[in-house]
Amino acid sequence: MALADLLQQDAVVPALRVNSKKQLLQELAAKASKLTGISEREIFDVILQRERLGSTGVGNGIAIPHGKLSRIHAITGIFARLETPVDFEALDDQPVDLVFLLLAPEGAGADHLKALSRIARVLRDQDLVAKLRATDSASAIYAFLNEEQASNAA
Repeated sequence: MALADLLQQDAVVPALRVNSKKQLLQELAAKASKLTGISEREIFDVILQRERLGSTGVGNGIAIPHGKLSRIHAITGIFARLETPVDFEALDDQPVDLVFLLLAPEGAGADHLKALSRIARVLRDQDLVAKLRATDSASAIYAFLNEEQASNAA
């Protein structure tokens, strides 16, 4: 599963300004609502409910919030680079500045898990993470994420 299958170029937010985890999740829900046509509130509630089970801050300044929605038709991703890191209650207690929101249909099952695994694997690449942090260009971020796909596919 390629990140290009999950992430459209208009789903990249290159320099998001937020002051808290809650505000970050609200902004991501607003962006997801525009892309999917599903209400911002419904998206926010689903990702907040997942966060209550345990933080999706996976460490190294990266978070992968996710949730399942009954009215979404395809697995959809949104990538955001934050201007200033925020406390995300991450596993390593480090603030988060790179976020990949993943939304999946309720019946996605294994595909949802494969997508999460793929995102986590790509974002473990320290060189890629450094490139993502060094730019505030949406097209560059999108290209870096897709370039990574090509090199990992070989």
